Amino acid sequence: MRKDSAVISIQHLQKQFGDNQVLRDFNMQVQEGESVVVLGKSGSGKSVLIKCIIGLLRPDSGLVEVLGEEVSTLSHRQLDVMRTKVGFLFQSNALYDSMSVRENLEFPLRRHWIQNSSENINDLVMEALNNVGLSEAVDMMPEELSGGMRKRIALARTLILKPKVILYDEPPTGLDPVTGKEISNLMVELQKKMNTSSIVISHDMHCVKIASNRVVMLIDGICYASGSFEELSQSKDQKIKEFFD
Repeated sequence: MRKDSAVISIQHLQKQFGDNQVLRDFNMQVQEGESVVVLGKSGSGKSVLIKCIIGLLRPDSGLVEVLGEEVSTLSHRQLDVMRTKVGFLFQSNALYDSMSVRENLEFPLRRHWIQNSSENINDLVMEALNNVGLSEAVDMMPEELSGGMRKRIALARTLILKPKVILYDEPPTGLDPVTGKEISNLMVELQKKMNTSSIVISHDMHCVKIASNRVVMLIDGICYASGSFEELSQSKDQKIKEFFD
């Protein structure tokens, strides 16, 4: 991991809604191949941060760069191109209930299909399903899947465009502790296999420990602390300790 290889760079980010200043001077970098977990309480600004990164919200001030491009300067078309390089795993999975697993995975390929690609859509679908261990589910409907299977299919769909960066929004939500750990371990395994970088939004401490190379504490609208899980778990600072107690 090279120190000069930031795939996401956030500098002095500020965003407020009315009198509520959610992000007031937030700074963070994600290096190539790194997995950063952003840890914070509900309402601390984690979702606002993600929306600023993918261009759904425009910062009041500050700089957000993704893969070397300043997000706020991109046109709609340029944003669409950038988003093909940034996978997003929704908390709700966001599978289309009326589509089979195959059709759910084909959807982003058909929407963003690169005409000069020599890869076959079916091959990409089966590769993505093999990556999450669910090739046998290709013709099932979402209603036939367990919660853990739905999460794996959503992850396969996130990865099918082979993004350089993946954003995870509370990946263990709705899963039992055992399945949540399995998903967290799968995220790590696939990150190594596909050489991606990631930001994980979570307050599930098992996920935080498993999925993080580094943890960023989002407290009071700023990057309050940054370090490994082990380093932060030993902090004497009460604002940090309460997450690990």
